[in-house]
Amino acid sequence: MNSARDDIVETSDYVWQRLSSRLAGLTEAEFHWQPEVTTLKWRLRHIVDFLSMERNWTWLGLEPSGVTIAEPTTAAGALSALDQAYAAWSSVLAASTDSSLQELIGPLGGPYATATRRAFVLHILDELVHHGAEAALMRDLYAARQRG
Repeated sequence: MNSARDDIVETSDYVWQRLSSRLAGLTEAEFHWQPEVTTLKWRLRHIVDFLSMERNWTWLGLEPSGVTIAEPTTAAGALSALDQAYAAWSSVLAASTDSSLQELIGPLGGPYATATRRAFVLHILDELVHHGAEAALMRDLYAARQRG
């Protein structure tokens, strides 16, 4: 039987693989396309940011990794930055335990001090799911625009 941490890691990896496969073949034109809403470039940068933020380590009671990922300016750079950010996030999950995830974030979480570390992990997964879905939709819109 899987532990809560194992379930979280499995879900995170599934969501990541789904997003990664949807972004395979990302072109420069798609990456820089400026529709009526926020760009795919912004969404991908946002995913990189929240997966690699220092707070991911500190809020989970871990030593910060010092990971910094440069702002991508190309589609290939964005895919590389996403891979780096997900590797950083995976290392946070790998260092967590079932018991540590049950603990409260504590004072460094500010208004989230009384939330569990598990709740924070689930928040990051929710961000990955919904921003990943938006990125996939942006690719679909771009492709439809090209056909129409």
